[in-house]
Amino acid sequence: MGRIGYFLLYVSLGIVAIFQIFPLVWLFLFSLKDNREIFAESPFALPQQIKWENYLSVWQAGIGNYFFNSIWITGVSIVITLLFGSMAVFVITRMRWKLNKLVLGLFMVGLMIPIHSSLIPLFSMYLSVNLIDNPWAIVLTYTAYNLPITMMILLGFYYTIPTAIEEAAIIDGASLHRLFFSILLPISTPVLSTTAIINMIYNWNEFVFVNTFISSDRYRTLTVGIQTFVGQYMTDWGAIGATLVISILPVLIAFLFFSNKIVEGISSSAVKG
Repeated sequence: MGRIGYFLLYVSLGIVAIFQIFPLVWLFLFSLKDNREIFAESPFALPQQIKWENYLSVWQAGIGNYFFNSIWITGVSIVITLLFGSMAVFVITRMRWKLNKLVLGLFMVGLMIPIHSSLIPLFSMYLSVNLIDNPWAIVLTYTAYNLPITMMILLGFYYTIPTAIEEAAIIDGASLHRLFFSILLPISTPVLSTTAIINMIYNWNEFVFVNTFISSDRYRTLTVGIQTFVGQYMTDWGAIGATLVISILPVLIAFLFFSNKIVEGISSSAVKG
């Protein structure tokens, strides 16, 4: 590819980057406006008077509690999902037993179950065990729904790991638990980072389960807490914009820090050899 080809490539990538970054910049500027500016001025106009108090008002309105709930529910769900998914894939790919293909198929069936079709059965089950309005109902649901996609990504990577590594560890006296926790888990860090980001995006943005299973304000997450600023007669759009900016920061920061691991994990799990 000559200089002209590289020039056109970089120009194209620059245009794509602008289109991807512009919504974030627009949302930030939107969060610094009041309702009058939002509806009276052009949607692309800069704020005439910067309203930093929008961020202060949403924090005072309890968005900090929603933010903390989103962080710990998302974090705990990711840890449990990655741990259980890695264990299941280790057992399926490294141990010989009759029903391993059947069990793998049952896990993969979870990819075909629509979320909305399970709301009523899950609500009935959680109601019978007193888990309605309990954040652990959300953690269990997120874990169950993310296990299939997590296992599917991990499977491709585990098949690429040479069995000679495990055989050498066993010869050196490593137990089954040490083989998994000290050798295979550290080796699979890139692909675990990929699945962690995928799980984080789903858990962080999920709305239906939290809105259905959580009724008290103290357990709500950011996605449901945004409704606080939607009134029957008036909606504070600047506050909603500030809440959205706060809500996308953790995902954006995580992606920036783990972007190299994500690419590495995708490539390593996609190639079998």
